[in-house]
Parts: sequence; C-alpha cells; structure tokens
Amino acid sequence: MEHLFLALLVIIMISALASGFPVAFALPGSAIISIGLAAFTGYLFEGDVSAYFALDGPKEWLTAGITNFRSNYWDVETDTLIAIPLFIFMGIMLQKSQIAEDLLVTMGQLFGPIPGGLGISVIFVGALLAATTGIVGATVIAMGLISLPTMLNNNYDKSLASGIVCSSGTLGQIIPPSIVLIIIADQLASAADVANTMRQTDYKIVTGEFNMPGELRVGSTSAGDMFLGALLPGLVLVGLYMLYVLVYAKLNPKAAPPVPFRGKFDSKFWMRVVMVIIPPLALIFAVLGSILMGIATVNQAGSIGAIGATMMAGYRLHKGKKDAYYPIIVSIISIIPIYIISSNYNLNIKATDTRDLTAILITGFLTIIFLIGISWSFWRTYKIKNVLKEVVTETCVTTSMVFIILLGAAMLTSGFRAFGGEELVRDFLQDLPGGFWTQFIVVMAVIFVLGFFLDFIEIAVVVVPIIAPILLAEPGANVSAIWLGVMIGVNLQTSFLTPPFGFALFYLKGVASKLVTTLNIWKGVVPFIILQLIGLGIVGFYPTLVNYLPARTYLTSKVAPPPINPKLQHCLQEYKFDIYKNDEQRIKTAIANFEKLTPTNLPNDKLDIFEEHFENAFGTFALVNKLQKAENEYNLFAKDYRDLHFSVRKKEKKIRKLDNKIEKLKSEIRNLDTDETADKNKLELEIENYQLEIEELKKEVPKIWKSKNEEFKIIQKTKNTRTKRYRKNVDEAYDNLDLIVMFIQDHEKLDGLSPQINDLKYAINNKNYENSISIIDNLFENLGEISGTEEFANKLDDLISVIDNEEIDEEELFTLSSDIFNLFNKEISWRKDANKNLLPELMKYNSVINNNIGLRRQSKLTSEQAKFVAKCNSIHRDVSLNF
Repeated sequence: MEHLFLALLVIIMISALASGFPVAFALPGSAIISIGLAAFTGYLFEGDVSAYFALDGPKEWLTAGITNFRSNYWDVETDTLIAIPLFIFMGIMLQKSQIAEDLLVTMGQLFGPIPGGLGISVIFVGALLAATTGIVGATVIAMGLISLPTMLNNNYDKSLASGIVCSSGTLGQIIPPSIVLIIIADQLASAADVANTMRQTDYKIVTGEFNMPGELRVGSTSAGDMFLGALLPGLVLVGLYMLYVLVYAKLNPKAAPPVPFRGKFDSKFWMRVVMVIIPPLALIFAVLGSILMGIATVNQAGSIGAIGATMMAGYRLHKGKKDAYYPIIVSIISIIPIYIISSNYNLNIKATDTRDLTAILITGFLTIIFLIGISWSFWRTYKIKNVLKEVVTETCVTTSMVFIILLGAAMLTSGFRAFGGEELVRDFLQDLPGGFWTQFIVVMAVIFVLGFFLDFIEIAVVVVPIIAPILLAEPGANVSAIWLGVMIGVNLQTSFLTPPFGFALFYLKGVASKLVTTLNIWKGVVPFIILQLIGLGIVGFYPTLVNYLPARTYLTSKVAPPPINPKLQHCLQEYKFDIYKNDEQRIKTAIANFEKLTPTNLPNDKLDIFEEHFENAFGTFALVNKLQKAENEYNLFAKDYRDLHFSVRKKEKKIRKLDNKIEKLKSEIRNLDTDETADKNKLELEIENYQLEIEELKKEVPKIWKSKNEEFKIIQKTKNTRTKRYRKNVDEAYDNLDLIVMFIQDHEKLDGLSPQINDLKYAINNKNYENSISIIDNLFENLGEISGTEEFANKLDDLISVIDNEEIDEEELFTLSSDIFNLFNKEISWRKDANKNLLPELMKYNSVINNNIGLRRQSKLTSEQAKFVAKCNSIHRDVSLNF
C-alpha cells in the first residue's frame, strides 16, 4: 500500500511542476500532502497512522524533514555551500560589466581570418565565461545577445551559429567554478557516507568481520575535488567543439566563412589582445589556481573570485579614462610586497617569541592600501549605472532560489524514503542484469530525460541522493565519487541542449533574431549533442581524466596522507615491487655493506635490534616473491571464479531481502488479534510464496559453488596473510633502523647524565643510600627523554630494590652497581663512536632503502611517488571479490 502513496507523491510533484507552481513549494508540498494523506488513510481504515508507511510513521518522517531543514541551515554556515553566493556574485558582476563583449570582439579579430575562426572565438570566449561565471542561463543569454548577431552578420549558417552559442554557453555546467559541481559535490559527500555504510553491512554479512579494511571504503569528495576533476573533461569538450567547427568550415566553407580583419596585426593590436585576455585568465588562475595549489579552500577561492570580478568591472566600467586602472595598480603594488614579507617573516601576532613586529606593522599598512584599492573598485561599480546594486539583488534572488530548493528537496527526500522509494529504486537497480554498468546506463538515461523538464538544482538535490549511494556502493566498478559527479554534470549539460525541451534552446530562442527559427536551433545543436556524448564516452572510458588531478593535488599538498594510508597500499606495493625487481642487487649490497659496519661494542639489547633489522631487511625479498606468487595464483583463479561469485552473491542478496520480508510479515501476524483469521491467512500465503521463491533461488545456485568458494577463500586468505606478513616485516625493519638512529642521536643527552652517574657512584661508595635513591629518582625522570635506555632503567630499578631492603646485601649491591656503571659507559662509548663513524654511513644506507623497504614509514610521498600513485589510483579497480 505504501507504494500507492509513493506514486501519489510523484504524481503530485509532477503535476505541481507542470502547472508552473514554484519548485521551492512544489517539492516540500507534495511530500507533506502525501505523508498527511497516508497517515489519515491509515487511521481511517486500519486505525493506525503508521499502517501505510514502509518504516516508522508520519511524525518521524515529518521530523526527519524538519531535521533536514535544520541541517541545511547549518550547512550554509559551515560547508562549501557558502561558495554558491560568492560564485554567483562573481558571474553576474562579470556579465554586467560587459567584459564578454570585449573578449568576443578581440578574439573575433584574432581568429576571424581563419575559416570557422569566428566560431572558434565564440567557443573560446564561452569557455572563459564558463570558467568565470558558472551560470548556464546567463552565459547562453549573454552569448546569444553578443555573438549570434555577429556570426549572422558575417554570413555564418544559422544552425551552426545557434549550435555554437548553445553549446559554448552550457560549458559553465562542467567547467569550474560551476554552481552545478558545488551542489553535486555536497550531495555526493553525504551519498559516499551512505555507500560506505552499505558496503560495511555487506562485508560483515559475507565475512563475519566488523571492521572493513580502509582500502575498501568509498572515497568522498568536495567542491574543490569536483572542480579539479571537471577541469580536463571540460577542456576535452572545448577541444571537440573547436575541432568540429574547423572541420565543418573546411568541408563547407560557405557555412563558416573567414572574417577578414581590416586593421593591422601590429604592436597596438597585440597589446589590446593581451589587455583583454590577461584579466579573465588571471581571475581564472586566481580562483582555480589557489584551489589547485592548496592555497585556498573553495569558499576562500569564491571570495577571491568575487573581489577579482568587481575589480575587473571597476576598470571596464571606467574604460577610456586615465584613472581606469588606478584601483588595480594600487592593489597590485600593495599585494606584491605583502607576499614577499609574508614569505620571509613570521606575521603571526600570537607568536610572541618569533614574530617580527616591524614586518607586521608594514604589512598592516600595505593591507590598508590593498583594501583601499578594493573599496575603490566597489565604489565605482556602485556609482556607475548602479551595477553593484543590480548584481547584489540578482545574487540574493538566485541564491535564495537555490537554497529554498535545497530545503524543499530535503523534505521531498524524507517523503520518498517514508514510502520505501529508496529501497524500491535500490532493488530495481540491483536486480538489473549486467551489474554496475547496466545500473549506471539506466541512471544516466533517467537523468538525461529529467534534464528536459527539471533544472540542474532539482536533479542534483532530489535524484543524486537516491541513486548515488547505490552506484558508489557497487564494488564491481568501485567508481570514485568525483568521477560519478563529473559524469552526471556532463550528462546534465547534454540534456540541457537536447530538443525539444533543452533549457539552453529556450534561453537562446528568447534573445535570438526572428530570422533564427526554432528548427534552426534544433538542427544546430544536434552535432554538439553527439560531440558531448562522445566526450561523455571518453570521460567514462578514461576515468584518469577526472581522478588524476584531484589525487595528485591531494597527495602533493601539505595535508597529504602518509604512505601508510590504507587507500595508497595497492599502488605503493606496485611501485615498490618494480623497485625490488630492478634494484634487488643494489639494495641487498647496501644491506650487506651496512651489516659489516655493525659496532662490536654494542650492549646485548642493541645488538638484538641490529640483527633483527638485517634479518627483516634481507628477508623482504623472499616475502615479496611469496606474495607475488600468491597474487598471481589469486588473479589466475579469479578470472574463472569472478562471474560465479557475482551471480551467487546476487542471489544471496535476494534471498536475504526475502528473508527480511518474511520476518516482517511474521511480526505483523503476531500483532494481529485472534479473530482476524482472514488477514492472518493472507499474510501466511505471502510467506509461503516468498519461501517458494527462496527455494527456487537456492536451486539456481550451481553445485560447484561451495567447493569453488572454499577454494577461493583459502587462496584469498593466503594472499592476505602474506600481504600482512610482508608489510609487518618491512615496517619492523625500518622501525628498527629508526630506533638505531634515535639511539645515536641521543648520545649527548645520555652523556649529560654523567655527572649524576658519578654522584651515584660516590654516594654508593660512601654508603649514602638515602642520597642514592634521590639521585636514581632524578635519573628516572631524565631517562624518559632518552631512547634505548630501558635496560639501564631496569637495572636502576633493581638497584633501588636492593637499597630499599632493611638488610642491604653489600656484595649484591656492589655487583649490581658495577654492572650499571659498566652498562652506562658502554652505552656512551658505542653511541659516541657511532655518531662519528656509523651515522654518516647509516644516512647513505637509509637513502637506498627509504623508498622501498622503508616507504610505508615515511611521513610523506615524494613528488615522483605521488604522481605514480595518483595515476594508479585514478583507475577504477574491481573489489567485488571481497564482498
């Protein structure tokens, strides 16, 4: 019955949207009406308001919706959603300042003489606007008003011109900074958490273990990651568009004729080109570059973009006057010395010891000058044509629309889950044959169609939270959240172009000349839709285009994870095994040469550590060979076993779902009154049907499954055991080397205890036992800061025990104290000698093994290692055999 109300929810929502009812009220309204009707109907016919809900009751789901309201409110304050109004402000400010017009005219003059050059200029400008505005509608309208008449006046084919404008205008959907990507990233971050919970549950059911290995977790995403991930796919689309226009102009010169430039390509022209292109490129670099280099978060980059756009608008609106560039000059003159000072002096006013007050005061003065330059630009945009007021007003309206839809979608999602919609979608997708890729194609087709009718915001906040966890949790493909988000973004861009309902078509038709018919626009966008589908296929087939840049940026940043991070192990192992294969002899020679330098005067506990290090270091190669043999056996067996594993696990999932339904029905039977025989019989019949279905599924499981699965478990356990043994071995080997270094480096600290040792010797010789205990207590305090003194501390503890006796055994005392003093002298002697002679050789030895045997114990990956791991991890890897 709950599915009936789910259908009612969808029908009410579609009807409200089709009738033109505001989206912000249609989404929560349909949920509230459906939940209310379900509760009233349940009370009327069943006497229970919760009767027609899949789980819990109306109160819980309405509360959940309100909780979602509150969470969205707090998200606005703390999460990347705060970047939305900043980027909207940036885009509208650039649009109002007419910078796009300057770009188009200049680029048209530069590329115009080439066949199709004007079209390429429009695409280039569209890409730049996309990278500075991120608002699809505004870009299409601006390009339609500026570039479409220019192309038509230069005898461009109407369809081609329309297609160029629509396609280049929608690049803002995928080229960062994009509002779409920010919203999708926000939704995918939550979806990744849900997907992890789903994987954890499956892992526990299959293996019986509560803790899922870290390398099997679903990676989350952020707006910054999405920006970096979408950059290369966006450039791929731009390249495809330009290539198409060039080829089309070559094959059909009349459709895209060259536009001769009547002026001269002299120094003045090139200076004008530089002055027009550099500011937007500088703004793009400031926004995206600050994220790429880890200098700024997405929120901070949004602030940089908003201020940069205002400064650009300030000089553009003041164009032609001598003082047009004064605010920017003032700002640049102040910010350069600020950067230099901050790089060379400590400007942290809280750091009382190391701060430089003079540098702080100078920087404060320069900051005031910088703020004057910014304020000057804001004042200009306020005074000239009232641009600032218009920009702020439109930003408030657009931002309010976005967040009201987010809040409405939160309530709609609660209603959808209340009637079992999420479970229904999950069951439908998981029951599809073909695994992840069938699910993915179906989902993308649905999003493509929804893009005809709904704005990207509704799709991102309604559809993505429902389907993303299912796709991300699928271990067979093991796709990243970044890749999924970019694919959805490109797909939405395609749907915005597709006749008859593509939004971009309506935007262009609204501003296009009457000479351009709707059919012209439709015909013009078809080739670009095909190009976008090709681009979608390229990105889908080469996930490295999306995943590499975020991974590399993260692994080379200041917050990069250490090499021991579980997510890096597969690729690091591949990296190290190549080194073992190519440099085995060199590494073994280095180990053997260092072994010969082992000091002869070592205490026993230190000798054990040296010997353990060499045993582990030499043993690495045998363990690597065993592990590689186990991996080869595993991979060979998995080739034939994988399909069997997939099909049986799928049937087992169905059986578990049916078992859960049976348990639910049995619970309903227990809650029935004794006189409700008809209802009881009906429920028992349903149980019998489910049991028959379970029996049929069990019969479909091949007879060889148990034996094959047991064989696979043995092979998998062998591989996992050898992996753990290898990792433990190399970690212990390098940890021991680290200990040796610490022992040697602490020789001065240990030598600093010599006066206290002499005092102790004097006190014991003079039988001043009370003073001896006081000296030993002080020694204990100091020994805690010196590595490798455990044996010495234990002997001191034994000494206290002897001294504390009522009758002191002087012979035992003499023997023990002599051992202590000899041990101390031995420790001092070998550490001093090692610091002088062994430590330099140890550092050379460390340089040989730190990137192979000791790699997991390093604090950070090198640049070369980070690039290798980023490339390796950017490929999606099947992990389904672990579930």
